[in-house]
Order: sequence, then structure tokens, then C-alpha cells
Amino acid sequence: MAQRNRVEALDRIHVPSVDGRAVPLRALADPGMETGPARIERHDRERSVTLTAYVGTGHLTGAVTQAAFDRVRGAVRLPAGYTIALGGEAEEQESGNAGMTAAAIVACLGILAVLVMEFGRFRLVAVVASIIPLGLLGAVLALWLTGNSLSFTAMIGLIALIGIEIKNSILLVDFTEQLRGQGIAMREAIEQAGEMRFLPVLLTSVTAIGGLLPLAMGGSGLYGPMAVAIIGGLIASTLLSRVATPVVYLLLARTGEAS
Repeated sequence: MAQRNRVEALDRIHVPSVDGRAVPLRALADPGMETGPARIERHDRERSVTLTAYVGTGHLTGAVTQAAFDRVRGAVRLPAGYTIALGGEAEEQESGNAGMTAAAIVACLGILAVLVMEFGRFRLVAVVASIIPLGLLGAVLALWLTGNSLSFTAMIGLIALIGIEIKNSILLVDFTEQLRGQGIAMREAIEQAGEMRFLPVLLTSVTAIGGLLPLAMGGSGLYGPMAVAIIGGLIASTLLSRVATPVVYLLLARTGEAS
């Protein structure tokens, strides 16, 4: 066994040539002892070296990853043919954002289809959907104020926020339509609906915000941005819908009557 582990043992190996003769291995190569890697890893059929790290609590994964990547790329000069690329959560987030865009479009179209089936008039659908930009504005502002980025989980929070906003707006618009069906004048119906439905809308938003506060304040770099986006959007939409939804309803109702 000891002799087999020596380089001289390779001298006894012969390689068959084209004409059938046995050629000693040393005539074709120069065997020797050198150090080498214990394991060779490959990614996309190319040799690779993976460096793994975990982000501590209270830090954003995307921000820390990008800062480390920029620092390494600026400090290390790679030879020709070598590249540095991000993997792990950053790679999954990049691939997931493409699918999330399609999912968001499908979700919005589904919500609009349900609203059309419920109200039967595009004018009322426009009134209900008018609250969406206000919530999204509040969500983006909350992310900016807290130093969070528009990550993959934050986009999931935006989609969930749209559903909550629509539900609150439906309460107001549907009750306004009920009052108008009872013969109450349009302006009076809008005022009564705003007064009588504001408390249920407010309590719904406060309950959701209270449930999301521990998640937003927990310092999680993964789920924290999602909670912050929903909370910021709910605060903005709840306060602004008090004015925006009745105004949009009144303007579109007058336009419909005039036409």
C-alpha cells in the first residue's frame, strides 16, 4: 500500500499507443506531487467558489449585500475570465421580482373583475379603485422614512394592501348607493355614508395595523418591509379616503348624470 502512494509507482503504468505498443506513462507525462483543492465546486458548468454570510437582526439584507458586493468588486482586481456574482437571497429576489410583476397584474385585474360584477358600473369601480394610489403613496413613503427598500416581501405587502384598501372603499361606496336607493339626495347620501362608515373602516385599519406592529418593529430584514408597507399604506388610505373617495364619487356621479 505504501508503494502505491509513491510517485515512482506511476512508472509501472503503461499506456497503449495507436500501433498497439505499451508506452510508459513517464514518456508521455511528468508525474509529480502537488497540492490541490479537496473539492471542486461548479456553477453552470464553471468552477466556482461560494462565500456565505448571514445578515444580523436589524439590518436590511438587500442593503448589506449590495454594500458588500460593491466593496469587494472595488477592492479585488480579478484576472481575465473571473467574475463575481450575487447568489442566495439576492439571486432569488431578482428572479422573483419578474414573477411578482405578472402576479400583481393578474391580482389587480382579478380585483377589478370582481368589482365590475359587484357594482355593474365602471363609474363605481373607478370610485372604489381611486383609493389605491393613495395607499401605495403612503406605503412607499413609509418605506423611505424607515430606510427600507422596495424588496420582494415589500411588493407582497403592496398587493395585500390593495385588497385591504378596496374592502374599506367598498364599505363606503356600497352604503352610499344604498342611501341613494332610498331616495336620499346624492350629497346628503355621501355625507351620511362618510360619517356612518368611517368608524368601521377606521377600526378595521387600526386592527390590521396593531397586528402588524410587532412584525414591523421586530427588526426582521425579510418581513419587516412588508409590514411597514402595509401599515404606511393603511394610515394614508384611511385618512385620505375620508376626503378623496367622496370627492371622486361626487365628480364621477355628476359627470354620469350630465352625460
